[in-house]
Amino acid sequence: MKKLQRLLLKIQKKFLESKTTYYKTPIGIAEIVGNEHGIQSISVLDESSVSLEITKDIPVCLKDCVIQLEEYFEGKRTEFDLQLNPQGTIFQQSVWKALSTIPYGKTRSYLEQSKQLGDPKAIRAVASANGKNPIGIVIPCHRVIGSDGSLTGYASGIWRKKWLLDHENPVKQQSLF
Repeated sequence: MKKLQRLLLKIQKKFLESKTTYYKTPIGIAEIVGNEHGIQSISVLDESSVSLEITKDIPVCLKDCVIQLEEYFEGKRTEFDLQLNPQGTIFQQSVWKALSTIPYGKTRSYLEQSKQLGDPKAIRAVASANGKNPIGIVIPCHRVIGSDGSLTGYASGIWRKKWLLDHENPVKQQSLF
């Protein structure tokens, strides 16, 4: 009986172990971490700082994430349908949940986000929680801007924030006729 319990614990541990894969995007190398409970983090790294090869053998628990990110970057996906498992405080979780309500191609100010959460005075705490968002792009913290429309604060770099916003809301060529 003890052998069976040890075997079951070993299987359970292996099943819940976090897996990592790397995916090349137009804004850098996405490091995707997750397990059978969901995606835990997506970080975008500079290609020059990554000495890893892009993963060819993608763990099963991360395949949907890679596919959906690929569709997003190809302009074929505007919403993600993934099981997420970000680790954070209850407050951070509520901020990240609010981020997920910002529609594709739209932005919200930090003040608007604070008001949505019920406390306009919590703007700094909200901004801090946004900055700790572990699942970039999918939990769209890049859609939060300054009240004056400025691009402020993005852990992966302002140029990436600008790129993502431009990608989601490209300038349409107007017809002259």
